[in-house]
Amino acid sequence: MGNFVKVLSDRACVVAADSTWMEDAALAQLLSTAQLEGMQRVAGMPDLHPGRGNPVGAAFFSKDILYPTLVGNDIGCGMALWQTDLLASAVRLDKLDKRVGNIDGPLEDLELRDQAAQAQGVLPGEHLAALGTIGGGNHFAEFQQVDTVYVEQAVSDLGLSPRHLLLLVHSGSRGLGERILRRHVEAFGHRGLSVGTDAAVAYLDEHEAALRFARCNRGLVAQRLLNNVRARGECVLDVHHNFVAAASVGGQQGWLHRKGATPSDQGAVMIPGSRGDYSYLVRSRRLCHDTLLSLAHGAGRKWIRSACKDRLFKLTTPSQMGRTALGSRVICNDRQLIYEEAPQAYKGIDSVVQALVGAGLIELLARLKPVLTYKTRGECCE
Repeated sequence: MGNFVKVLSDRACVVAADSTWMEDAALAQLLSTAQLEGMQRVAGMPDLHPGRGNPVGAAFFSKDILYPTLVGNDIGCGMALWQTDLLASAVRLDKLDKRVGNIDGPLEDLELRDQAAQAQGVLPGEHLAALGTIGGGNHFAEFQQVDTVYVEQAVSDLGLSPRHLLLLVHSGSRGLGERILRRHVEAFGHRGLSVGTDAAVAYLDEHEAALRFARCNRGLVAQRLLNNVRARGECVLDVHHNFVAAASVGGQQGWLHRKGATPSDQGAVMIPGSRGDYSYLVRSRRLCHDTLLSLAHGAGRKWIRSACKDRLFKLTTPSQMGRTALGSRVICNDRQLIYEEAPQAYKGIDSVVQALVGAGLIELLARLKPVLTYKTRGECCE
């Protein structure tokens, strides 16, 4: 692991190169979680950044107590990758942009929605109206093309075709996860729940429902977009990065929480960059218990959202930000959000991925280049 896994305390470490952007506030939050009751070990990933009280881009392993606040309000947020039948060489951005249309509103095909919900075990309820929508913040759906293949056999085994576009969907449980966390905080504050108590059992039941909802949501987002652009697709991977699960770490049984941390024990996974950067398809080289069987989930923020517009609005317009240095297009007709999600606000994806490579945690399988990113068709002015 060389110098890429840095020990912060007897319970905390972070995966980072010497050059990795790492805020003191994020490290302080990571260390504070290590002091929680029952906490055995915490591990920050190279995309670690400060969150609302707890860091994002980290994993936390506790015994006898689980912490809903360490999972956060977007239970089940994750990445799903679809292989499409759209030939990359035949794509015309103007045409693709137009065909993508608008998927901000509720899914109109209720039969499709209800069939997908039933297949995933999603229970009927008012939150069904949110199924098939991306949500705000850093969520997105992105058509991508394979830029570089590093391990041809692995890419082939996944069923990926470098000649065709891929579709990556990053979304979660929408308002459902938020309501679950709010109920917990109203009842218990930020305290943990003793495993086996009625409160812990109730939370885990709701948590599992949110995981099912999130997976169903990603599938419906992909299906809406594929239908709009008159294409077919097949899901090749779907992995949560916000959840808690029973786990064995270092021979000890406990509860592994992930907040913006991708599991390293579920096969190939995607680590996307910002909307103006590459994404990487990777697989674990070994199961590392020191880093809690986890990997980065993306590039990680450098700037807080409230600072982005002030830093950028004199340098570039929302319209200009709809075109990236890689030649891709970003659909984000929300003036505030397009500044908040600017590539400059994120760490470079290569710095994140290379820290994981340097630590001996991953092998690169392929690099993917953005073609068209969908965030929102909401109103915007120039």
